Amino acid sequence: MPSFEERGNLRGKQAIIIGGGYGIGAAVTRALADAGVELAVCDNDAEALPETVAAAESAGVPVFSRCFDALDIKELEAFYQETGKRMGHLDIVVNVVGGTYLQRFEDSTPEDWNSEIHRNYGYVLYSTRAALPLLRKGGRGGSIINFTTIEAHRGAASIAVYAGAKAGLTNYSRAMAVELGRERIRVNTMATDLTPTRGNWNATPVERRVALQSLPSVLFEKAIAIPTPRGDPPTEYEIANGVLFLASDLSSGVTGTTLHVDGGTYAASGFNHWPFGDGVGPMPFDNTLQRLFPEDIPSGV
Repeated sequence: MPSFEERGNLRGKQAIIIGGGYGIGAAVTRALADAGVELAVCDNDAEALPETVAAAESAGVPVFSRCFDALDIKELEAFYQETGKRMGHLDIVVNVVGGTYLQRFEDSTPEDWNSEIHRNYGYVLYSTRAALPLLRKGGRGGSIINFTTIEAHRGAASIAVYAGAKAGLTNYSRAMAVELGRERIRVNTMATDLTPTRGNWNATPVERRVALQSLPSVLFEKAIAIPTPRGDPPTEYEIANGVLFLASDLSSGVTGTTLHVDGGTYAASGFNHWPFGDGVGPMPFDNTLQRLFPEDIPSGV
């Protein structure tokens, strides 16, 4: 019977990670390195990238890296060209880059829309096009993993363009899975939610960040627990585990789907774990309501 590692069949494979320098991307880089995958990694964070690369190299695998903004298509294509010269082929592609900023749609501009769409969908088209010749050179198929979000699957107020772009990315990935299926090139998406990363923190307006920083951290933890069935959001390490699954042969029969690593928020779809003993439901009951709106309770009740 093959071992677990043999069934995963990752050791010795080659991967490119677009946005693998910090946060979730760094966790993905380290996880793949620990699994024995040779890596090409890019990121625009000049401080975090060398540290992540050093950690990956300590696992005993070769790592090629470049620091640049992956949204610059000429730079992105040049990185793929150099990766091809160094590695010869690819087995795994992980597109992590993305992000947004909370803002009402009516306060945004067409320039904002174009930027959001390119950051969260558009660049992946170029990344895929550049990756396909290298995946085909391997002669054994491959796995493309695109990072989407839970917001692609629900009405996300204040990040409408981001949600639309990620929904486009999700369905594009599904369509590409069908298009590339006979070549054994699998295409899947990873959907995360309330992961406490620098990117999510930076998406919060400055005034809201200042207000949150003035509160005890335990209040923030309790707030996240309300919409998260598990009680806390997945860590970057747990999200990287999802990438390991989709990159490995353990998921060889999985393509065109979305893996939700979110602690159950997608499954809940509005059913919250309310505090004060009110249990689970789409709306709070008497105990929570009395604490939320004490001014609306008649005296003597």
